[in-house]
Amino acid sequence: MIQIYAFGSNGSGQLAINHKNDVSMPEKTFVLDEFPINSIKQLRAGGNHTLLLTGGHLYTSGTLSSDSIGCIYAYDKFSRVSIPDESTSQLPVIYCAATWEASIFVQKNKNGLSNKVYTLGNGYYGELGQGETISVLPDAMLIKEFPPPRLEIKDLAASVSHVVVVLNNGEAYGWGNGRKGQIGEPKRNVHRPRKILGLDFKIVRVVCGREFTCLLGEPETGKFIILGSDKWSIISSAPAILPGWRDIGGGWGSIHVLKENGKVVSWGRNDQCQLAPSGLPEVLQIAVGSEHALGLTTDGNVIAWGWGEHGNCGPLLSGRDTVEKWNTFTAERLGDGYKFIGIGAGCATSWIYAELPEN
Repeated sequence: MIQIYAFGSNGSGQLAINHKNDVSMPEKTFVLDEFPINSIKQLRAGGNHTLLLTGGHLYTSGTLSSDSIGCIYAYDKFSRVSIPDESTSQLPVIYCAATWEASIFVQKNKNGLSNKVYTLGNGYYGELGQGETISVLPDAMLIKEFPPPRLEIKDLAASVSHVVVVLNNGEAYGWGNGRKGQIGEPKRNVHRPRKILGLDFKIVRVVCGREFTCLLGEPETGKFIILGSDKWSIISSAPAILPGWRDIGGGWGSIHVLKENGKVVSWGRNDQCQLAPSGLPEVLQIAVGSEHALGLTTDGNVIAWGWGEHGNCGPLLSGRDTVEKWNTFTAERLGDGYKFIGIGAGCATSWIYAELPEN
């Protein structure tokens, strides 16, 4: 059985720790309807809400609200996200993502294809992907006529105000805020999924930053492209190729790549020590938040660095809001037999997945 621990910004209950205070040390999360968590597929975070994907079901915590209709939901524990179509509500959800005020998730259809894309929340720049007339959704709504027939979603990512998906034919589509070119040409807001043109290799993975999108080919090719603004030199300081990547994460202004050898390569914004510090231990996993990052080390610890004003990098010992080197969290602190097996990061929020000892 897995227990999730959280720390960082929590003014809206987004940590799901049963209160609304920021914390700088990991605290146990809670689920509204208690159930055993045996695996975690994804954890994604918006400005004040969190999405947890486990066992084919999607859960949320925090607050999602709208100026026009008020509070959509407010939870300080993880609560199940409902799908309006009862005939398909038990089909598995396999991907999720969050913009600042919206949630996006992908569900399999009755034939097992991952081709049902739902959105809910606020989408003033087109983040909901439902057309220009729909900018607020209190309930999840299916994006109609997408993806194209016989195609399915293979990856999904979002940042503050745009969304990008990768299809199984290697194409990518985006919607939302595109004024910096982060979802291709022409540079404008897009209210329905639009194909990103001009890609000369098959896309298999995508990550999004505040004003950019990074699209990657197969690891053995090393091919990738960054679309959008070159703020913080996110494009001009990037390496020419990225061969042998194991995982990748995007912050608001930075990109972090985990190589097969356990090293982390990062570039972009570093005024709050967001980039991987020198001497970083070898890691098995990375999780990249808005302006901070976490790593699960080969010796089973979790390390955190970057901007940590809300406690999302642990205690601030230097008197500054940043962690220049890294803070270390050990499983032994939780008790005998605990083991860290995964990590997550969001908007000044951090998450550790711990395997509980057998009774």
